Parts: sequence; C-alpha cells; structure tokens
Amino acid sequence: MTLLLALILLPLLGAVAVGLLRGNESAAKWTALAVSLVEVALAAAAWFVYDPAGPRMQMVSSVEWIPAFDIRFSLGVDGIALVMVAVIAVLMPLVLGFSWGEKLPRGRSHSGFFALLLVQQALTVAVFAATDVFLFYVLFEIMLIPMYFLIGGYGGEQRKYAAMKFFLYSFFGGLIMLASAIGAYVYAAQETGRGTFDWATLSGILSDAPADVQIWIFLGFFVAFAIKAPLVPVHTWLPDAASQAPIGVAVIVVGVLDKVGTFGFLRYNLPLTPVAAQQLAPLVLTLGVIGVIYGSLQAFGQSDLKRFIAYVSIAHFGFIALGIFAFTSQAQVGAVSYMVNHSIATGMLILVIGMVIARGGSTRIADYGGMAKVTPVLAGTLLVAGLSTLSLPGTNSFISEFLVLVGSFPTRPVFTIVATLGLVLAAVYVLRLYQQLMQGPVRGDALVGLAGGPGAATDPATLADGARKSKIADLTPREVGVLAPLIVLVLALGIYPKPMLDVINPTVAATMSEVGVSDPVTSQGGN
Repeated sequence: MTLLLALILLPLLGAVAVGLLRGNESAAKWTALAVSLVEVALAAAAWFVYDPAGPRMQMVSSVEWIPAFDIRFSLGVDGIALVMVAVIAVLMPLVLGFSWGEKLPRGRSHSGFFALLLVQQALTVAVFAATDVFLFYVLFEIMLIPMYFLIGGYGGEQRKYAAMKFFLYSFFGGLIMLASAIGAYVYAAQETGRGTFDWATLSGILSDAPADVQIWIFLGFFVAFAIKAPLVPVHTWLPDAASQAPIGVAVIVVGVLDKVGTFGFLRYNLPLTPVAAQQLAPLVLTLGVIGVIYGSLQAFGQSDLKRFIAYVSIAHFGFIALGIFAFTSQAQVGAVSYMVNHSIATGMLILVIGMVIARGGSTRIADYGGMAKVTPVLAGTLLVAGLSTLSLPGTNSFISEFLVLVGSFPTRPVFTIVATLGLVLAAVYVLRLYQQLMQGPVRGDALVGLAGGPGAATDPATLADGARKSKIADLTPREVGVLAPLIVLVLALGIYPKPMLDVINPTVAATMSEVGVSDPVTSQGGN
C-alpha cells in the first residue's frame, strides 16, 4: 500500500515543488529530475517486492470513497500493470534530460513544463494501479488534462488544434466507457441485490452474464480503449498530437499513454466480458491487421519526421491487438512484452529524431541528408533505435514480435500471415529513413543552410566538410546520458528478456483462465 501510494504521490508533490520554484528555472529543473530519479528507485523497489508466484493483485489497498455506490479508492498491481509503471518511471528522467535545454514557446517556462510532466506521470501510474472500475474511469479522464496543456501550451504551430482533437477523442471514448461501467453496475445490482464497481467482483458476476449483455458492455469499454490505443479507424488524433507535441511529450504520448488502451483490453475487456471478447475477436483482429498494413504504408509515404513515428506506432499497435485477441498464452505474453519494448524502442527513436530536429530546425525528412559524415554518434544511435523498431534479432522488440506471431498462428493463421507483411514493410520504411537522413553527401536545406550562414552557397558540393562540422555538432554528453540507458535496455532485453517475461507470464495465465480459453500450445503437450 505504502509503495503504490508513494509512486503516485511523489510526482504530485514534486510537481507542486517545481511549480513553486517558478522564477528559478535551474532549481526547478534539478528538483524535477531528482523526483523522477527517486521514482525510478521506488519502481525498482516495487519490482523486487512483487512476487510472480503470489496472488494476481499485490500491494493492494482500498478505502471507502463513495459508500452509497460502493465506490472505493482501490489500488493494486498485477504483472502487466507493474511493467508499465516501471516503463514510465524509466522514461520520465530521460524525457526531462532531453527537455533540459529545449526551446519553449514564448511566455512558457521549464518549471511549468516539468511540473505538468510530473502530474502526468502520477496520474498515469494511478490509472495502471486502479482496481475500482469507477476510479479507473475518473483517472482515465483526468489524465487528459495535463496532456492537453502539455500539447496545447508547449507544442508546435498547430498545437491548439492537436490538443483539442486529442482531448475530444479521448473524452468521448471515456464517456462511452462510463456508460458500460454503469451498465455493469446495474447488472450486478440486479443479480446480487447490490451494485458494485469492484473489478474482481464484477469479473465474477459479468462472466456469467448473457452474451448480449456482455457484448454491449464490451463495446463501451472497447471504443474507449481502441481510441486510446489507437486502432484504425479511430487513430487520427495520434499523428496530429505526435507531430505538434514537444519531443519529450511525444515520448510520453506514444510510449506510455497509448498503452492505457491495450492495458484496458487485457484488464477490462477480457476478464469482464469473456464471451463477448471471443465472439468479437475477429472484428478486433481485422482492425489490428488493417492497422499493421495501413500504418506501415503511411509511414513509408511520410515527409514529416514526427508523423512518421506516429504511423510506425499505429502499425505496432496492430501487432499488440493481434497478440491479445489471438487468445493463446504465447501471443498475449508477446503482446504485453511488446507494450514494454515498443515504449523503449519508439521512445528512443523519438528522442533521436528530436536531436536531429534540434540540429536542423526542421521536421521535413527532405531537409536532411548525409548526417553520418558530421554526426557519426548520432547516426549510430538512430541505427540502434531503427533496428529495434524493425525487430532485428538481438534487439528487445524481436522476442515480442516473435511471440505474437508464433502464438497467434495456431488460432488465427490468416490474420497472422497478413500481419507478417508488416515485418517486411518495417524493414523498408526504417532503413529508407536512415538512408535519407544519414547516408550520402551532406545535403538538405536544414543542414546546408546551417553550414553556410548568410549569403553562403546553397550547393552542397561547394561547402567544405569542415564548415559543416563546425556548425552541426554531434551528441553532447547530456544527450549521450539520455540515450545510453535506452541502448542498454534494447540490448539487455534483446539478449535476456527472462526477468520481464517472468513477471508477465503469471498475469497472462490468470487472464487466460478468466476468459476460459484453452491454450492450444499447452493442450498439445507443453509450452
């Protein structure tokens, strides 16, 4: 109880302290960074306290909140929630480190920016830890507020439009989820004489509900989570939000906030409405596979670096949906580990792209070229991030994608075969981007303009490499410090993912049991 509450309260208190330091930007930055590092230590402590062989929900606490409706402030984590809490704990200090010297819109301060990031972290941890359905809904909606201000107050030229679109999509989905939550409460009251929002109690009651009741409740939760995930066709908010958000905020949006959707599938859609989940699985799988192909093709055709990353993520979320709704233990373990590894790989890719943009001042891919000649370390980090994104063996994402495909094939062979095309497309769009940005002669308006200065020649051939190198710096020690932990995680989880999988496996096994689906791998004689 104390540990989970500390993980939520520490960033909130840190945000207050950072906000009070407005006017002393240096102190505000260091305070925010210190809070985020202590949060990493608390997350590590929670990881070691958690017992994979113990009960599903651990570090549980519950106090009355609205007794008239049996609504409680209930917290607890299973293996899936724990790994996501760990992910945001790891990413936050890196986001703060990247944003340390970032130029903000006029009138905006780093103290306000960092305070909002800490509030976002606290609310996101609380969402993953909530075990009361009504509490989850409230937090699901409240966590939109700091992100709205982070995008709308600190983003690009179209930031207000992007922030409003993000908020309305997610808020609308949340209202539909509320309708389903109320429906679940009413059904529980009819069956037992007492309504409840307790997740474990509702799971037991709704699992025996008629199929038509389950389908309606399933759809309400599914729409909210599909928007958040995001699945095609309710994905259109993400390219706008990712392209307009500051780089650090984009890391949180794409790396963590989106995972609330896929987490919701596993925590709410499957255990609460298992019959509906199985009946509607073909619909979800169709949307997921469409997302894999659509996102990949869109990524290939993008001219904007930030929108490229958004569409890459849409493709990856299609794989996660495939793994969840294939209903095998291998596929679901792969999907959950994909949630973690996508956060690491895509988070690193966004940060590296942000470092490219910081040097050139442009998000257009065509404005760059040949950067490896003048920024070899930056080029190397982009290559590592790219190889992890395309799931090269030896990188962290490989085991996730492998488990999803191997686990999905026995039950969903057609969907799996179509999704496999995404592997080929990923190799094409990632390597093509690397070639465009880093290979060949130094070229592009962003780089040549920086090198030449006022009145300089615009033909790359007329500019000496020495002149370019003097204007385009390689990674700074701070930037190396930001990327180094992610590189270590990419390689460590690629070589030895067992510690992560050991935490995930028991929760996936519990989910499979709650859904009541037999695992074809197990039934054939072992996993």
